[in-house]
Amino acid sequence: MKIVVLTGAGISAESGVPTFRDADGLWEGHRVEEVATPEAYDMAPSTVHRFYDARRSALLMVQPNAAHHALARLEEALGDDLLVVTQNIDDLHERAGSRRVLHMHGELLSALCRACDGRVRWDSDLVDLPPCPGCGVTELRPDVVWFGEIPYGMDRISVELARADLFVSIGNSGAVYPAAGFVQQALRYGARTLELNLEPSDGTPWFHEARHGRASELVPHWVEELLGTAQSAS
Repeated sequence: MKIVVLTGAGISAESGVPTFRDADGLWEGHRVEEVATPEAYDMAPSTVHRFYDARRSALLMVQPNAAHHALARLEEALGDDLLVVTQNIDDLHERAGSRRVLHMHGELLSALCRACDGRVRWDSDLVDLPPCPGCGVTELRPDVVWFGEIPYGMDRISVELARADLFVSIGNSGAVYPAAGFVQQALRYGARTLELNLEPSDGTPWFHEARHGRASELVPHWVEELLGTAQSAS
């Protein structure tokens, strides 16, 4: 069985990572236009760098939760038949042990050079404009996909959705495209679809099955159920 799992803010929220937007529409106290667009960076790079530097530092203080660890166990069992596509820019999937992870919105612990387009692992501040390790130019920015930019790996995601027998959405609002459209793509290719979310999402009607509750409880239960079924079949 080939499985594509899409994870969103809801899976990392239980680890203490703030969700994308607060109820008042602000992103951790900032308007999206101030910190998450190329135009914002061009106008006030120091503001954008301080915002992401703080998030990068805070990330080191949180740990993967049971949902992250359950997906890592599933990868151990399925190997190349599982791909985790995440909208999250944290590294909690990797710290839990997952290796087949596609960060469609980039990674907080990575920097992108606007001069040479190089991507480099980065875990310290960028506000002081350090030089790019590749080309030496001081044009490093957060390696995060901002509004108006194209997410990473879209071609690969389309191929994987076409091959999937099961598509699972975990901790997603179902409101942010293009990820919100993945369930419809999977359905067109004949996959079964499952939603695991704290509450019904905007996309819930598209899923064959929806289970609602905490990711740290739902995901381990689903993984154990799936692995138990596989063992019984073998």
